Amino acid sequence: MISKIRGKLVKKQEDKVIIDVGGIYYQIDIPKSVYASLPEINKEIELIIYEYLSMDKSKAIPVMIGFIDELQKDFFEKFITVSGIGPKSAIKAFQKPIASIAKAIEEGDIDFLTTLDGIGKQKAKQIVAYLQGKVGRFALLKEPEKIESFSKKEIIEEAKQILKRLQYQAKEIDEMIKKALEAKPNIDNVEELLNEIYKQRR
Repeated sequence: MISKIRGKLVKKQEDKVIIDVGGIYYQIDIPKSVYASLPEINKEIELIIYEYLSMDKSKAIPVMIGFIDELQKDFFEKFITVSGIGPKSAIKAFQKPIASIAKAIEEGDIDFLTTLDGIGKQKAKQIVAYLQGKVGRFALLKEPEKIESFSKKEIIEEAKQILKRLQYQAKEIDEMIKKALEAKPNIDNVEELLNEIYKQRR
């Protein structure tokens, strides 16, 4: 069982990273809340690992999920103790800061919890019923100050790389991204930015 991985960050996306550990390349799934605090490509990184087997038809596939620290992993493990929430659905729900999710659970804020991916009203009520009073310490987690600006820069860069692969020219790409961000300045992921670019070109 792998509990921690340290190596060079060679690729990152909003839902996964690839880390080079002495020539062995590990693919690790990550929540969006972790992506925001990753270092730049080719920098050293250390991730705390939650490992499980994902069943795919007739075979079991080992999956690793990475976190910045032990507290994030501890909260994740508590979250998946709620009936009907497995690692896949939990990682989708963690697109917002863990401290905010924990605070919402402690305060019984159903409306906030339903804004998480894959969490409907019934599931939000179930999460509160099961975890309220048990996750207060996680609400004290400090989020990195660089999240917003670092994430926006990375989103734009990743979108540029995708558009280059689609044969668009650099000047055209810059113009498309500029128009999309003017129309929707609060974009917070690559898919949303590309969707807005598509809308602008229709």
